[in-house]
Order: sequence, then C-alpha cells, then structure tokens
Amino acid sequence: MASIRHTAEQFFDACETGKGWSTCSAYCHPDATFSAQADALAGVNTLEAYTEWMKHLFTPVPNGSYELRAFAVDDARNNVVAYGVFRGTHTGDGGPVPPTGKSVESDYAYVMEFDGDRIRHMTKIWNDGFALKQAGWA
Repeated sequence: MASIRHTAEQFFDACETGKGWSTCSAYCHPDATFSAQADALAGVNTLEAYTEWMKHLFTPVPNGSYELRAFAVDDARNNVVAYGVFRGTHTGDGGPVPPTGKSVESDYAYVMEFDGDRIRHMTKIWNDGFALKQAGWA
C-alpha cells in the first residue's frame, strides 16, 4: 500500500499541472468531496469537479506552473497539507474576459483528508479575489 505522503505528492502534481480527473482519480475515492471559501469555486463540491476546473484553467493560462513551498503529513489525523504558489499569465482564450496579458502569483494551501490510502476530501485555502484582480479578471 502506498503511503499517504506519496499519494498526496502524486495527486498534487497531477492536479497542479492540469491532468484532470482522468489522472487524479487514481489517488482519490470516486466520490471525494471538495470545499473552498472562494467565490471563484462556488458550486464546486467534488474533487472531480475541482480537478477538471484546474485542467480548464490551463486554457486561458497556458504557462501555469506551481512552486511547492511546504508539505506536511499529519499521521494522527490522516491528513496531508501542501502549500504552494501558482504562477501564470492570461494569454489564452477561454477566460472570463479576453486575454489580459496580466500575470498572477497566488498563494494557496490544500488540506487532503485521507480514508485509507486515498483522498476522501480536500479543502483549498485561497484568496481568490486577490488572484482574480492580479489576472485582470475582477
């Protein structure tokens, strides 16, 4: 059985590089849930929907990338926390407005809750308003 650290690392990379649910599902329960206190993600309540949201983000932000800044396993609570910075420039079509040419550098954290060796729920902690202003979307 894979460790939750390894599973979380693999999921994080797949999600943050826009692989979508077809790849991310290998690390999650099929009905894994998602939550975030961010208007940009209103109505996104499954991990499948979130990973697809991330996949589609690479259309308006084709050069999107992440920098993993911290990664911690909480064995007592069966959780993994990852903190990263997402960077990219709105040069592609498909965003809420025509390409702005503006760049975003946005801090965020994932709290991945495990049931066994798969993610059961993930919470994203993110200041979407700040990120959307940087990109020229708000």
